[in-house]
Amino acid sequence: MSAWLPVAPCTPQLCAPRPDALRRGTVAASVRLLAGLGVVILGILLVPPVALLGAGRRDRLTRGWTRTVIRAFGLRIRTDGPSPTPLPDRPAPDGQVSDTSLPDAPGGVLVVANHISWLDIPLVATLFPGRVLAKSDIRRWPVLGTVAARGGTLFVERDRLRALPDTVRDVADALRAGSRVIVFPEGSTWCGRDQGRFTAAMFQAALDAGAPVRPVRIGYRPLGPAAFVGDDPLAVSLWRIVLARGLTAEIEVLPPIPAAHHADRRSLARAAQTAVARDSANRPASSVHQFVNFIPAPVSSVRTRS
Repeated sequence: MSAWLPVAPCTPQLCAPRPDALRRGTVAASVRLLAGLGVVILGILLVPPVALLGAGRRDRLTRGWTRTVIRAFGLRIRTDGPSPTPLPDRPAPDGQVSDTSLPDAPGGVLVVANHISWLDIPLVATLFPGRVLAKSDIRRWPVLGTVAARGGTLFVERDRLRALPDTVRDVADALRAGSRVIVFPEGSTWCGRDQGRFTAAMFQAALDAGAPVRPVRIGYRPLGPAAFVGDDPLAVSLWRIVLARGLTAEIEVLPPIPAAHHADRRSLARAAQTAVARDSANRPASSVHQFVNFIPAPVSSVRTRS
């Protein structure tokens, strides 16, 4: 990992433990795990036909699929704030994926959220399906890399600082084209008790494209089982989640921030972090963990270890 990338203090040992009394039995947890994986696989298989649909239908199917994924793994979903208006159905040009834009915006929208778990990606997509910024390693994954690329994922080479301007340009181009782009500016997952500082780079894309920023606040109750931090393997995280009873995923949609109201990317990043992190927004942070790359939603793509 490059020295310029931040590192979070969170670890599975500190963040994830929970009392045995709040655990499911092994059989019930296994059923949840199989159900969740089955829904994920179904979504992957449906990517090609869903890509042919109009934006409105694709948007609705993606929202329904990601919501089903989260519920299949045993979580309840709680949403606060206004829900996006359904998009009109407009077909994609031949061989292309239609961009998904917010109906109340003249162009694209940069959706930004705090980052706790791989669950964050499908959780955000329950309200805002879009193109997710993911690490470039995913592109090389067998099968899933191809699906992610075809689904519109934007890739960033996290270990190459020199590649960052190209990524910012790609995100700005996607925003100008009307895409809804989802970014986790903390750079990686935090436990939720501690939070990382929003990095400013991708906010430059919003400024360049003249696109509004839509802050989203994510939380889990209880927090421990969902946190995906440190060297936590994905399989261990999945099992911990399906074992937990009474786990609720929370997503709060916050008012949009016009990029034009801010002189530079740092000011815009601070405004978004303040909205998302409330009283802890200005807490100094030495920052984050590794990124997690989840499995792409139909056409919208998802990422986990960001």
